[in-house]
Amino acid sequence: MSSQLVLDSPTALIYHMLPQTAWEALPAGSPYAAGTLADEGFVHCTGEPSLLETVANRFYRQEPGAWLILVLAVDKLTAPVRWEAADGQLFPHVYGPIDREAVVNVVSFPRSIDGGYHLPEDFA
Repeated sequence: MSSQLVLDSPTALIYHMLPQTAWEALPAGSPYAAGTLADEGFVHCTGEPSLLETVANRFYRQEPGAWLILVLAVDKLTAPVRWEAADGQLFPHVYGPIDREAVVNVVSFPRSIDGGYHLPEDFA
């Protein structure tokens, strides 16, 4: 599938999910670089909170441990953000590490007893 590039960000905030242990292991003030940055050249994100649940349940349901959602302010990222098509949706990809200054919130990403992810009720 060919990628579609959108030059202007349609949202001021984007979202990235990660294992809680990965976030807690970062030295204070250090930028975050997901493993996909080295493997694929970018950090996967979503532009809509509702897509987090879909992606998490499709790709990460069997992954152990607690997970978090990073809420990122696009205007505070120093790395380029490109919106590209995947599975019939546009997803923001961050082509560099995520600056700590761009992280405006860190939210727990709970699971139900069956292992499925569910957005917190107060998450907007």
